[in-house]
Amino acid sequence: MIGEKEFLRQYNISEEEFLKADISWGLLEEIERDYIAKENHLREIGKDFVDDYLYDIERAGIHSYRYRVKDPGHLLEKIIRKKRERPSQFTGLHSDNYHKYVTDLIGIRVFFLYREDWIHFHKYITSVFENDPNQYVKDRMKDFDEDETHFYIAERPKVYRRTGDSRIYDENLIEIRSDGIYRSLHYIIKYKGYYIEIQGRTLFEEGWSEIDHDIVYPYFKDDEMLTDFSTLLNRLSGMADEMSSYFRRMRNIKEKIDKKKE
Repeated sequence: MIGEKEFLRQYNISEEEFLKADISWGLLEEIERDYIAKENHLREIGKDFVDDYLYDIERAGIHSYRYRVKDPGHLLEKIIRKKRERPSQFTGLHSDNYHKYVTDLIGIRVFFLYREDWIHFHKYITSVFENDPNQYVKDRMKDFDEDETHFYIAERPKVYRRTGDSRIYDENLIEIRSDGIYRSLHYIIKYKGYYIEIQGRTLFEEGWSEIDHDIVYPYFKDDEMLTDFSTLLNRLSGMADEMSSYFRRMRNIKEKIDKKKE
């Protein structure tokens, strides 16, 4: 592990921000050692999940998928950030229980060609996993189910929508959060003793998001020039999604016209 000062510099964390997080560097080192020891096991769990539930992409209602386990440095950065932003929710976090607080140690992305196709995946994932509001996690420690054989949806499915996307989503099926910047579905699944975060996006949305996360978020989000360029790319991806939907609608209309002619 790199030293404290180098880590803070690399992840653009000020000394003041680190102190506000109220977590010792020694504890972060313990968490990193434990996580690295578990990394291969987590990777196998992710592989089992995609093999069992996502390998048949037509059945899952998606175009494609990919998965990863969280980078150790990004894990520590996230813990510092969350401890600073939401101290009451992360009280008690330690090296033997951080997996109960961090829900994206295993992350899966599913991709759609068209933004409206979210409904096919939503219906699929809520049919293969229990989706009982009584099981949604509120307290990360008290509500953690220790039964590794119990697989279920652990939080209410939610979507961050772009401005103008409101007609696409059904608020009776999914929690709609207005962001205005990007569009992404989020599901937290309890699987084999860990949480897995599934995010669903269109291919165009994913392209912008990957570039934004690589360059801007979360370490340079205050850089005016970088955020301006990211905003422009975001608008282009949104327009591409709009055009894709129009293309499909035009094709469907043309097919109906051709059928009437026949």
